Amino acid sequence: MGSMFRSEEMVLCQLFVQPEAAYVSMYELGEAGIAQFRDLNPHVNDFQRRYVSEVRRCSEMERKLRWVSGELPEPPPPPIPSRRMLSPREINMLEEKIDYIESEIQEMTKNARNLKSDYLSLIELKLLIEKTQTFFQDHSAQRKLSATVQIYNNDAVFGHLGFIAGTVATSRVPSFERMLWRISHGNIFFKQAQIDQPLKDPITGHELQKTVFVVFFHGEQIKLRVKKVCFGFKATLYPCPATYKDQQEMLSGVETRIKDLEMVLDQTEQHRRLVLTNIAGDISTWMLAVRKEKAIYHTLNMFSMDIIKKCLIAECWVPKSDLYIAQKALDDGVKASGSPIPSILHHVPTREIPPTFNRTNKFTRGFQTLIDSYGIASYREVNPALYTIITFPFLFAVMFGDVGHGLIMTAFSAIIVIYEKRLSKNKSDNEIWNIFFAGRYIILLMGIFSVYTGLIYNDMFSKSLNLFGSSWMNVYDNETLANHKALELDPAVAYTQTPYPFGLDPAWQFATNNIIFLNSFKMKLSIIFGVLHMAFGVTMSVVNFNFFRKPEMIYLQYVPQILFLMLLFWYLCILMFMKWTMYSATATDPTYGTSCAPSVLITFINMMLLKGSEDSPPCKAMMFDGQDALQKLFLTLGFLCIPIMLFGKPAFLFWKARNQKRHEVGGERGEVPAGGGGGAGAAGELLITQAIHTIEYVLGTVSHTASYLRLWALSLAHAQLSAVLWQRVLRYGLARSLAGSVTMYVGFAVWAFFTLAILVLMEGLSAFLHTLRLHWVEFMSKFYDGQGYAFMPFSFAAIIEHDDEQLAQNGAPPEKKDEEY
Repeated sequence: MGSMFRSEEMVLCQLFVQPEAAYVSMYELGEAGIAQFRDLNPHVNDFQRRYVSEVRRCSEMERKLRWVSGELPEPPPPPIPSRRMLSPREINMLEEKIDYIESEIQEMTKNARNLKSDYLSLIELKLLIEKTQTFFQDHSAQRKLSATVQIYNNDAVFGHLGFIAGTVATSRVPSFERMLWRISHGNIFFKQAQIDQPLKDPITGHELQKTVFVVFFHGEQIKLRVKKVCFGFKATLYPCPATYKDQQEMLSGVETRIKDLEMVLDQTEQHRRLVLTNIAGDISTWMLAVRKEKAIYHTLNMFSMDIIKKCLIAECWVPKSDLYIAQKALDDGVKASGSPIPSILHHVPTREIPPTFNRTNKFTRGFQTLIDSYGIASYREVNPALYTIITFPFLFAVMFGDVGHGLIMTAFSAIIVIYEKRLSKNKSDNEIWNIFFAGRYIILLMGIFSVYTGLIYNDMFSKSLNLFGSSWMNVYDNETLANHKALELDPAVAYTQTPYPFGLDPAWQFATNNIIFLNSFKMKLSIIFGVLHMAFGVTMSVVNFNFFRKPEMIYLQYVPQILFLMLLFWYLCILMFMKWTMYSATATDPTYGTSCAPSVLITFINMMLLKGSEDSPPCKAMMFDGQDALQKLFLTLGFLCIPIMLFGKPAFLFWKARNQKRHEVGGERGEVPAGGGGGAGAAGELLITQAIHTIEYVLGTVSHTASYLRLWALSLAHAQLSAVLWQRVLRYGLARSLAGSVTMYVGFAVWAFFTLAILVLMEGLSAFLHTLRLHWVEFMSKFYDGQGYAFMPFSFAAIIEHDDEQLAQNGAPPEKKDEEY
């Protein structure tokens, strides 16, 4: 949990590794995922680096495996987990095997396409003969035409009719016919018949709609023109006899060839499927090994080569607590290679800002992602994710408080959490589902907290739960109740003076002033929670000041900020508590009766405007004696904090810079604090920056306090939407009749749908976004800098996950460059 409080301490390490031990060492570091390497060859071209040939070889193997995976009839199974590293000999054998498999599958694919092309041609020829038999029917109208066509095609007589038969795409037939008429000036006879059953393209597998045609013409010149047009429209020409007897003989031969070819195609497909099935179980494992190999050599290309010492030099950021793992990886590399020279790891002092690394688990990862989405924490500053685990679901629940809706959300997230191992194995490209799965623990806590706040509000699907019995009692007789639709209950008489044990009394469900009461209650709660949340955020800055050894900022920034917040807005919260406890319907003194309770909002406005209030006996304008003087004191002290926030830090830096210059000897000593030694320009810039921060905090305190009123607004809107859904949908089906039963059945379905779609999903998303804003802006702006950069270690798990996400998003394997992994 220490790393959740603030990011882990990072160390810049320099590695001296022998080339023969580098591969094994990098494999161990990749499995551990603890080192972020720096590129020591930033100006070297990617194709001129030491291991570029190995990276290219791995890229080629990866490309071939992706192609083979695309040929599989089903997605390959997940890889077999193994930490065993492949030796160079095994990598060479794997490369040869992949090459052989690719060439074999390519050859089978090529042969299958050729066979399918021949099969398509035979099918078209068969259909053409069947269709053209109607064109050459031996009846009185066609006998002379058939004879002359036959003689002409035997070249016995010149000057009689000839014909050309074939198939063409159906969509091109109108244009094809018009072009034939134009080039022949109408001296052709065109017959067509569409093929009913769609054909399949042997290359793409798409369906083809084709039409059989026969063109009758006269003369050799027109014949050449017709052939050119057929070529231009990509028509396929087939030899077709003119007589019925020859057509039948050819049709018989074609059908025989089709049957033989179908048998060959079936055997070819079975053999291809058998080969692919045999390698399907190993594809993912091979791909994993190749990706690891490629990542290792890509990282080794970041190393520099010491020609004199004949060793590789690397620099990397490593968490201080994981240094022993890095040293063990180097020792394992030396041991596996048998090198007599050990690898060396030592720390490098640097002023460079290290990356930010917060170690998380499956529970805290979602909350850390919410914080990192706003900005990566600066190195070693306080991490808000630790407190967000509680404050985020709680503030969400204040807006979403409903026992029923909270139970739905809890049940949904609990199912995902229980079956998370099974669900995590099934990779999905559905972005919405991936968001729900990644935030399953956030949703679980939001649901549990919503049930708790729902019990506080005593709200379950807009109805109250009478768990402990009401603290209100009826003081009217039956006759009075029968003659009046609404009656008032006097708290001094009808209230038992025993508070309801937990949450709101269920009697408020039937009160006509229910909304007015809840408005006041929830609005005051939102202000109280908001001030506490902001005060906690301001106080967290003290932790940063202590850690970064800036104790002066506690007095120059924290103290005036917290005083300004507390003297004004926490005083407002105190007035609320005082009003709740001081005024009562059973008070013996009329001054402290409910009718004399002052408006806290009006009191605070008069305080800010320095406007006095007059007593109206027996009621007093102030809650206690000396309140007006105390308010003026608080207001004065609050406004005195503003110049301290504005000039405190610049004045301290100027004083510190002056003392440093006074103790310098010959101008050879250290650095001057920011803004302290840059002349008038730096001083002006520092004053402007501090003025911006001061104005932002002062005005932000007011606007942020008002921003927490969204807790009240969304809670009220959620409750009213739930009530409307009950009254306008479900309530109409409660009649005790057959029609009422049917109406109830339909009404419940409609009510359940809108409850899930609107009140749980849409309202839940709205409350989530508002809660996110309250944390990002109102809370984290008080102490969170967020100017760091994330720790991105060399990790096989991260690399493989990133590649899988790209495959899922793109829907196809992405082509990568040689320098990428």
